[in-house]
Amino acid sequence: MRLRVIGCSPAWPNPGEAQSGYLVEEDGRRLLLDCGPGVVERLRALESGGWARVDAIVISHLHHDHWGDLVSWVWGNLAGPGKELELPELWLPPDGRERLAEFAAWLAWAEIFEQSFRLRDYELKTAFTAAGFEVTAVGVPHYTAPSNALRVVGRDRTLVYSGDSGPNQALVDLAHGADLFLCEAAIERPDLDWDPRTHMSAEEAVAAFEASGAARLLLTHRPRELAPPDGCELAREGLEIAI
Repeated sequence: MRLRVIGCSPAWPNPGEAQSGYLVEEDGRRLLLDCGPGVVERLRALESGGWARVDAIVISHLHHDHWGDLVSWVWGNLAGPGKELELPELWLPPDGRERLAEFAAWLAWAEIFEQSFRLRDYELKTAFTAAGFEVTAVGVPHYTAPSNALRVVGRDRTLVYSGDSGPNQALVDLAHGADLFLCEAAIERPDLDWDPRTHMSAEEAVAAFEASGAARLLLTHRPRELAPPDGCELAREGLEIAI
């Protein structure tokens, strides 16, 4: 299993960088976790200017920096270079298809996402198969909006992705024994966050990692305005990791 960081900027993008998008690859299968603004262009660059090629996409939650480039994908699949390719599966949080249809009706017509992807809604705490990987989603705190962390199991390796999350035990439990814990660290200090909690500091992410017993921590969703945390590995656009 390999991880390729396509984009990792927080809600306000770091200069010149894409927002959330993480490509998991194994045995020629490609699973994209989140698809924030800028991700489609980066994926196209991997194909030497061709269209983005993945087998499935899983969206952690419906905040714009985690799904906004699905709109670009729609137009590429309907009218651009993706129209002759097999449609990727698009796994959405519970009630995600209904919410995207409401947005699509305002954008163009209600069926544009159904015509551009093979749509699925996942259930929380219930494993599903996407691009040959076993994926499990659990709810985590993030403002009052539904948000989910994702556990991705391949042939013999496991990746856990926090999505956007405040500190919580459910995330620690999900990351138990993972080979790689991809965890957000978007804020400087807990006292600068809101109530309910929305994100984690680097120190809180490290604490969650240590409690989980995961093998490796990669911090992500980090604003460039914050100093790199000492002793921590930080995600960057283009980074590739063998898990």
